[in-house]
Amino acid sequence: MSALPGIDAVRDAAARIAPHAVVTPVLRSAALDALAGAELHFKCEHLQRGGAFKFRGACNAVWSLTDAEAAHGVVTHSSGNHGNALALAAATRGIAAHVVVPEGAVQAKLDAIARAGGILHRCAPSQAAREAMCAEVQAHTGAALVHPYADARVMAGQGTIALELLRQVPALDALITPVGGGGLAAGVAIAAHALKPELALFGAEPAGADDAARSLAAGERVISVVPDTLCDGLRALVGEPNLDALRAQRVEVVTVSDAGTVAAMRLLWSELKQVVEVSSATVLAAILKQPRRFAGRRVGVVLTGGNVDLDALPW
Repeated sequence: MSALPGIDAVRDAAARIAPHAVVTPVLRSAALDALAGAELHFKCEHLQRGGAFKFRGACNAVWSLTDAEAAHGVVTHSSGNHGNALALAAATRGIAAHVVVPEGAVQAKLDAIARAGGILHRCAPSQAAREAMCAEVQAHTGAALVHPYADARVMAGQGTIALELLRQVPALDALITPVGGGGLAAGVAIAAHALKPELALFGAEPAGADDAARSLAAGERVISVVPDTLCDGLRALVGEPNLDALRAQRVEVVTVSDAGTVAAMRLLWSELKQVVEVSSATVLAAILKQPRRFAGRRVGVVLTGGNVDLDALPW
């Protein structure tokens, strides 16, 4: 399932996940506002169930299945957070979750998937190997595939963040999310512009995995980028439907260095008192890199995940 969801699908997703997902808080920091020259409203999805926004999309996908489909369980490939989210969501419905994980994934995330009840299947660290292993698991189990980002049910679930945030802070002028595969960025952009067409939308992407920025500039999907970034959650190439959504919703992508992102991660820890993954910190890094784009604006800043390996901090 990869067609783009509309606002009705996002609203349906909000109703579907309401019994299971957390309404995450919005935090402020006078020090970070002063540093950015903007009014920053941090949407704390690292405090979502499972420690990341991914639970929204996974939960919507799991509860969208018919009873007959759900009986065979679900399968996905994931470097961590989506796999954890799908295992947690599957547990709310009492079904199996098979998670294909690449070698070299963050151990803390693999442990979380196992704790949530996910069945781990290891593969080589390439997109082709992930997809091949997923197909193999599907063939053996009949499990329903829930793609990490190029699935309309997943995008609709992630889009519920925009519904929630615009209820919490109706007067936003701009909104920024990280960009990896694009499930979050696409879902949020679709929902945000349906509710507030004049909202300026931004994506933050690592310079070492800048395929979305390159693809938007080229007018076609660029798949030659070999990711080289500390942001393990943002190494996936942007999906085809996701790119279509970013283009249609006029999302502007800002690329950031790993050094700038790690510095932003430290700032979020020291000033906002929140521990977020390096992938999450790209949004603050982008605002600090290009302050003129955000100056004087009320900016919704989506912090996406907090599953940090405290034994392997990037400083």
